[in-house]
Amino acid sequence: MKIKTKLRLGFGFLFAVVIFFGALSLFYINQIAESSRVILKDNYETLSYVREMRKLLDQKQMPLSEADISKFQLYLNDEKHNITEPGEGQAVQELDKAFKKLISSASAPASQIFFLQEIKASLLQIEVLNMNAIVRKHEAAQASVKKATMLLTLVGAFTFLVLFSFSVNFPSFISSPLRKLQEGISEISQKNYSARLELPDNDEFADVAKSFNTMATRLRDWENSNLATVLSDKRRIEAIIGQMDDAIVGVDNKGIILFINAAGRAILNLGNDTVEGKDVKELSNKNDLFKRIISENVKDKAFKVVVNGKESYFQLVTREITIPNMNVGKAEGISIASQPAGTVYILENITEFKEKDEAKTNFIATISHELKTPISSIKMSLKLLNDERVGTINDEQRQLINHIEEDNARLLKITSELLELSQVETGNIQLNFVPADPIQIVNYAVNAVKFQAEQKQVSLDIISNQHLPQVQVDVEKTAWVLVNFLSNALRYSPRKSKVLIEIKQLPQMVEFSVRDFGKGIDEQFQKRLFDRYFQVPTDGQNKSGSGLGLAISKDFIEVQQGKIGLESALGEGSRFYFRLPAIES
Repeated sequence: MKIKTKLRLGFGFLFAVVIFFGALSLFYINQIAESSRVILKDNYETLSYVREMRKLLDQKQMPLSEADISKFQLYLNDEKHNITEPGEGQAVQELDKAFKKLISSASAPASQIFFLQEIKASLLQIEVLNMNAIVRKHEAAQASVKKATMLLTLVGAFTFLVLFSFSVNFPSFISSPLRKLQEGISEISQKNYSARLELPDNDEFADVAKSFNTMATRLRDWENSNLATVLSDKRRIEAIIGQMDDAIVGVDNKGIILFINAAGRAILNLGNDTVEGKDVKELSNKNDLFKRIISENVKDKAFKVVVNGKESYFQLVTREITIPNMNVGKAEGISIASQPAGTVYILENITEFKEKDEAKTNFIATISHELKTPISSIKMSLKLLNDERVGTINDEQRQLINHIEEDNARLLKITSELLELSQVETGNIQLNFVPADPIQIVNYAVNAVKFQAEQKQVSLDIISNQHLPQVQVDVEKTAWVLVNFLSNALRYSPRKSKVLIEIKQLPQMVEFSVRDFGKGIDEQFQKRLFDRYFQVPTDGQNKSGSGLGLAISKDFIEVQQGKIGLESALGEGSRFYFRLPAIES
């Protein structure tokens, strides 16, 4: 029998038992509810009518008024339509007759007393009949409840025994082959490839057992035939790692050194000492460089090490190694999830790239410095050409001179920025840290671009908190960054708009920001905006710079322990900001 058929039969049986018990319960509950409804409705209404008629007779003076007679007749008519007990109809008729006589003998007080007694007697008779009926029906309902309770108890006990027996026996009927399969898999995970499954040939588990036995046989054959290949591959990998120029150190998840290649031994100056199998803490206590490496204090930073009498530069790269989780107990199944196996530390030799970068920096610095002299000479010559004492020029010539002046100024700015960049890269930048008032830095920058703003009719609005703390900065370099922000904002701001310069205090920091209301910067360009030589594509209306201003600004701010960034959205303008540490008062 297939597993699907077993499950269908088992759950079908459970469904039938539940349906049977539920239907029987609903039947008896409906009977009890019907009995209760009869007791609570008809007889209770009759007693209510009788009570209201008696109250009317007891509380009112004889003879009754027209309103009281109408109320009494209303209750009497309701009672006529609610006769449910034997003898109740005759008593209602007598009540009706006595009431009619009562209201017809309004002028004879003695007759009224007689008829009033007849009415009360009839009301009492109706009341007694209904009270007895309530008691009788209550006893009948109690008998039905007891009978239903007994039957439901018996059926419930039987159902419980059936379901309990089913829940005990059916799972084992299904899980027994699975448990055997799990035990077999556990044996395989322990590399016991001689394990075999023996299951009856009457369901799908027989096919599973055959497949399992075939797998175990092939695994045993594979282990016997591939062990030598695995060892050969291991030696080949070790040889490749050993001959690599980059230093490589492998550490397992328990902190034990697994391997280290020749380059790693040379850099760490280990010689022929055996370090494999030792704890990293033991080696780090004796070797400061190794201690820095495993603590990752030099990660993503170039650091210098003297190897064989030559200065070399390295950069640390770490790789977390994970492997399939085959570490399971005997009673557990195989888990395919991965688990950490350790860490590989790679010291990439970047000496060649460092030397090329330094050569590039020196070349840029030299070229920039050499270019400043002829550019300054061109600037002086243009100034002389504009002097009428030298000679007059026509409008076309003046226009050409103006274009040359603009290009010369742009070229001079680029060379100045390249010089600043080379100073930052070589570490030759000189910073003069002094306590400074933030508003003074802003005023200095605003004055520097004031003429440019007036030419474009852009207003410069300063927003500043009161009592701002001072900042310990290089005023000139910080103002240069702010001037760069303002120049960019003015370049991309529409005419007759405004630029907001805001200074505000943050926890332990002071933030300077410049906001324009231009077209904004696309999100895809924002992450690269502070990269060197990167320029946002323009529509031709605005001249782009050299792509160095924001990169140099970032270096200036970060070297002062600050942070720089921007916020921008298309159509909403841009906000450039930097934050500098505040001086505690």
